[in-house]
Amino acid sequence: MNIITLLLPYQPPWDWQQFHSHFALRAIPGLESLSAASYSRGFMIDGVPGWLQVMPLAGQNALELRCRVTSPAHLDHVEQRVRRMFDLDSEPETIVRHLSRDALLAPLLQRNPGLRLPVAFDPFEQAVRAIVGQQVAVKAAVTIVGRLVQRAGAPIETPQAVGISHLFPTPQAIAEADLAGIGMPGKRVQCLQHFAACIADGRLQLSLQDGSAALIEQLCALPGIGPWTAHYIALRAFGEADAFPASDLGLLKAPVWGAEGIDARRLQLRAEAWRPWRAYAAAHLWHNYSGG
Repeated sequence: MNIITLLLPYQPPWDWQQFHSHFALRAIPGLESLSAASYSRGFMIDGVPGWLQVMPLAGQNALELRCRVTSPAHLDHVEQRVRRMFDLDSEPETIVRHLSRDALLAPLLQRNPGLRLPVAFDPFEQAVRAIVGQQVAVKAAVTIVGRLVQRAGAPIETPQAVGISHLFPTPQAIAEADLAGIGMPGKRVQCLQHFAACIADGRLQLSLQDGSAALIEQLCALPGIGPWTAHYIALRAFGEADAFPASDLGLLKAPVWGAEGIDARRLQLRAEAWRPWRAYAAAHLWHNYSGG
């Protein structure tokens, strides 16, 4: 397997620091590695392991992708996933123009015109993270997912990518793993393993082939998965531009709403005017909530 280097262009503005901050909070030790100017991870495609590294290029509107894959078909797959992961195909001017019609959002957009949607490399991985992250802090969820990776993920050797030792567990591995003492309530463990079993045996297809509304409905039909989790999976697993987890605390308590915040029902109604870019509005509200 040779190391291949590609340039991935994008339309500015685009901000590496946004993605670095996102991954700094969420990177799983052993699965992902983050430095000041690079993001690396292991992955599996068609049962074959590989690794990748992404770096911003100074003075160029492009990222550099270095990866180790076994076939040209896998290279195309990795390139598409990385473009989605770093939201390189977004049209910032169109989105800003539409969302700026809202007087409260307009100043946020003016301050951060290049804000994008960080998306997971793998949809199943993101769905697992979302289920684990129900009603717990991001740091706690990262700790639990890290245990899951160590307990059920296959080891990988990546001499060129320091700090990467494991792949994310397969659906079957999670469905069959002994998760006793992993740090989650029993009902959430049951929810996670039932979800993983549905993916493993084909009862649930984790895709947007029939549209995001259909996927969200299918996810909500599973025990233990509600609208917040389903919308968050659509947003973070696929970059669905109109997904909107209206009950999210960060959206409801963003400073833009004032000291009292806003309730989910009023936010949902206001967000109707943001379609089809509600997920980008969410990105700006989350940034506002975190002090941006």
